[in-house]
Amino acid sequence: VQLQASGGGLVQPGGSLRLSCAASGSFRSINTMGWFRQAPGKQRELVASITSASSTYYQDAVKGRFVISTDGAKKTVYLQMSSLKPEDSAVYYCNAEILRYIGTRPEAYWGQGTLVTVSS
Repeated sequence: VQLQASGGGLVQPGGSLRLSCAASGSFRSINTMGWFRQAPGKQRELVASITSASSTYYQDAVKGRFVISTDGAKKTVYLQMSSLKPEDSAVYYCNAEILRYIGTRPEAYWGQGTLVTVSS
């Protein structure tokens, strides 16, 4: 199972970016997909997540600015980020809780980080 993230970059304050993360490989289902971020000197934190039932969670700091969604197959998760602020600068990591086989427990998988820099 692999998670491939893309979409980071440099953007000015107030700008927008969309991150994508696609899951590939052999698995039964994906329970939850989400985005974490880690700024220099800080702990990794959950930014937003979405369940297979499309229930969403957002960290208070991004509510109203970020939108998490999945594609129809629910194997790709997107994070549309708008009204970006310098404090949103971080390495963003996608995460998925994946059930590989019936009768086993879901496991957490991580994509490679993608750097988001918000600066003028």
